[in-house]
Amino acid sequence: MSTYHNFIDGKWTLSRSGTVFENRNPADRDDLIGVFQQSSPADAEEALAAAARAYRSWRLVPAPKRAEVLFRAAQIIEQRKEAFARDMTREMGKVLEETRGDVQEAVDMTYFMAGEGRRQYGQTVPSELRDKFAMSVRQPLGVCSVITPWNFPMAIPSWKIVPALVCGNTVVFKPATLTPLSAVNFVKVLEEAGVPPGVVNLVTGGPDVGTRLSTHDEVRVVSFTGSTSVGRTVNQNAASGCKKVHLEMGGKNVIMLMEDADLDLAVDGCVWGGFGTSGQRCTAASRVVVHERIYDAFLEAFSARVRSLRVGNGAESGVDMGPSVSEAQRNTVQEYVRIGTHEGATLVTGGRALTTGAWARGWFHEPTIFGDVHPRMRIAQEEIFGPVVSVIRCRSLDEAIAIGNDVPYGLSASIYTRDINKAFTAMRDLYTGIFYVNAPTIGAEVHLPFGGTKTTGNGHREAGTAALDVFSEWKSIYLDFSGRLQRAQIDT
Repeated sequence: MSTYHNFIDGKWTLSRSGTVFENRNPADRDDLIGVFQQSSPADAEEALAAAARAYRSWRLVPAPKRAEVLFRAAQIIEQRKEAFARDMTREMGKVLEETRGDVQEAVDMTYFMAGEGRRQYGQTVPSELRDKFAMSVRQPLGVCSVITPWNFPMAIPSWKIVPALVCGNTVVFKPATLTPLSAVNFVKVLEEAGVPPGVVNLVTGGPDVGTRLSTHDEVRVVSFTGSTSVGRTVNQNAASGCKKVHLEMGGKNVIMLMEDADLDLAVDGCVWGGFGTSGQRCTAASRVVVHERIYDAFLEAFSARVRSLRVGNGAESGVDMGPSVSEAQRNTVQEYVRIGTHEGATLVTGGRALTTGAWARGWFHEPTIFGDVHPRMRIAQEEIFGPVVSVIRCRSLDEAIAIGNDVPYGLSASIYTRDINKAFTAMRDLYTGIFYVNAPTIGAEVHLPFGGTKTTGNGHREAGTAALDVFSEWKSIYLDFSGRLQRAQIDT
């Protein structure tokens, strides 16, 4: 059995708490991956102090030089992609094809942000006064707390940590307790690539660590991805210290199928959007709104495809869908199946936990479809984070858009149609941060902003150059070489 340590000030260390927690395979709970440090607030304090010390010198390293370290990190991740993917499948369950994609996203993001080391552009503008020069530059903020979820345990840390570093900040990283091994793998890469001691620190586990990371005076930025309820608490904790807070939270995403949709293509998209990662994505397509003219044909084809999905250990070939990440997550799925049935929706397929045979040692659940769902039912309003899709009937594009918008979240949406007018109308009128045409609600690329509206987020974006705005501040600079006092807006 392997024991894994925290990483503080360039050293792998035991937690001051003296306690550990187990990390087990959700597809086979007899498979103990290792034990990890159950960190305490004292560990967080030590990590924050190390990050604060390291910031004094790291911020002065030229951005292109910081980028060279990140470029090496991207190369290392790329070389170890298969090993990292297999570790990830073992600790969180999604199939190997998907974990390879997760690691590849970390590669892509790290290469992209390494390029930003030479592209942190400001502005130069003409002054309204003679003999005066005006410009703006980005500047780092300081220590960043990074708190990440378990469903993308290498991609999402890369979205946060890498732009923080290229901008000149230092980081204390708390990963989800369900996926600490992928976090350790990522931090080991950064260490090997040459990130100096204290610039990146890792503390695993510990119920009070997140609170300390969102309230401590040394922290200038808190970047959190997770549930909306926890995100609100993080926001409240950080508010009193006037910290910059970046939140990526829940989603209740919709795919809209118009009467002219390519039905086969739409079925492919709804299967992938609804059941990729066992529905455990903030961008999962948990609602499908279908025009009444094709509703019956779609539901028949969709349910047939879903019944054919093979559920099992994601490390095995031929498996389409892995387990829920934990017993608690599967219990949540079962509870929503009960809620949907009680609300009067039609259980078209699935609905059961899988507990026999090869499934007996894991947290497996059938891919599940509800039909005849009313838009205001709880299963159509609340994020389930599991393999449950609600199919809703509509009579027009306007009604589909109204249904799509009528949830608390606003992350991702999609439309299947051959009519360009309908596509552009939906692109304009769906109030989400991401929109797709003739594709499912998942599949964002690293060079465009990622994030949502309403209770999905708080206005900041990850990925693309938008990520730089989370981890830097603007400084406007005026150089007056007139040799006399000039007063803007007065001496014109």
